Amino acid sequence: MKAIIVEDEVLAQQELSWLIKEHSKVEVVATFEDGLDVLKYLQHHDVDAIFLDINIPSLDGVLLAQNISKFANKPFIIFITAWKEHAVEAFELEAFDYILKPYQESRIIGMLQKLEAAGQQRNTSPPASTAVRENITINLIKDERIIVTDINDIYYAEAHEKMTFVYTRRESYVMPMNITEFCSRLPESYFFRCHRSYCVNLNKIREIEPWFNNTYILRLRDLDFEVPVSRSKVKEFRQLMRL
Repeated sequence: MKAIIVEDEVLAQQELSWLIKEHSKVEVVATFEDGLDVLKYLQHHDVDAIFLDINIPSLDGVLLAQNISKFANKPFIIFITAWKEHAVEAFELEAFDYILKPYQESRIIGMLQKLEAAGQQRNTSPPASTAVRENITINLIKDERIIVTDINDIYYAEAHEKMTFVYTRRESYVMPMNITEFCSRLPESYFFRCHRSYCVNLNKIREIEPWFNNTYILRLRDLDFEVPVSRSKVKEFRQLMRL
């Protein structure tokens, strides 16, 4: 797996290079201090991952990532920055991770393990037309960090005005978007918008209880929580669940 580092602080660049070499098989093939130099390099070289600082000369990291996101074969982008406030922009660009300085070795190790696993999966996946997407991931935000999460780990999502709360078995996440936008990022074969305020993972339903006005209450595995099915969604839900 080949990677480049884009970082204009020499000591931070050296530290990250050492951590990558020490804890992974990722090969750092080049380092850069300037965003425009990176674009020139990528015109003639393919890389699997880019460790990208935000505050760099000529073209800042966010703008550089926006350009890279248009590539046909997009490398994984891992932001490395001292600035927490760009996490939402990173999420919107589908960044693989968002690492804050100063580096925590355990955090870097965890990210590298996920990166190598994602790289291996990408390299061994069949063409898109024939691929069976068993391990689909989505980026969730927790404490200014981007957490790459298997969609199978998500139980349900709940609308809170312009935000969406997402729940796994042990964690909750706050997404900076409404529930309609969030649900559009989830595969319809797994998730159902059962109510204007709820989206549920169909594979997590443990019990379906009839409720008033011919609606239903859904009880989920592992969680002590009930998700409602609205009247407008009952017909579609019955068809999905073959009721």
